[in-house]
Amino acid sequence: MNLRRDRTSSRKLASVVAVAGLFLTVGGCGGGDGGSDEKRVSGQSSASSPDTNTANESEEVQSQAPVEQVMSTVKGGGLTLIVTSAERGQGGFVTVQGKVQNGSGKPWSAGEWRGDESELAKNGGSIAGASLVDNAGKKKYFVLRDTEGRCLCTRFTGGIMSGDTTEWFAQFPSPPEGTTKVDFQVGSMPPAAIEISEGE
Repeated sequence: MNLRRDRTSSRKLASVVAVAGLFLTVGGCGGGDGGSDEKRVSGQSSASSPDTNTANESEEVQSQAPVEQVMSTVKGGGLTLIVTSAERGQGGFVTVQGKVQNGSGKPWSAGEWRGDESELAKNGGSIAGASLVDNAGKKKYFVLRDTEGRCLCTRFTGGIMSGDTTEWFAQFPSPPEGTTKVDFQVGSMPPAAIEISEGE
């Protein structure tokens, strides 16, 4: 009798162990740790995708950034004069804009660009002496100024140090609408051929 009982108990114990092993095997395959691994993997991919999207967006913004147009460039006395735009406004004037680079090796005060008129002396170092020359129409247009002689243009307060680049603008009376090609002239710089565009 004892022998039978031992055999029966052994069989039951073996059955319990087999069932327990089966549950452990199914549980291991079912998603416990595997599910966490999947979450970890998906978490990593979702965490890395914003960086990828940000990089792509940055590239798109850079590709959409407007490229600055250079209409004309002239050099003289260690200076480089760049004209980037000349736009006709609806108020009967033309606004010319650009940059000046000082490569002379010394500070530049822009006194020569102010012009010789006594009325312009109060403008200090500026681009007040600039003009637009319509060679075809044989006309010259000077920088606009207010009733006190102050130019509608850039004043280079403190001058420009060697190696520096500064932006400038100047406003002129508008040539007739049919006139688009003119020369921008200032100081002893060579004439810069420019083309007037229509503003919006």
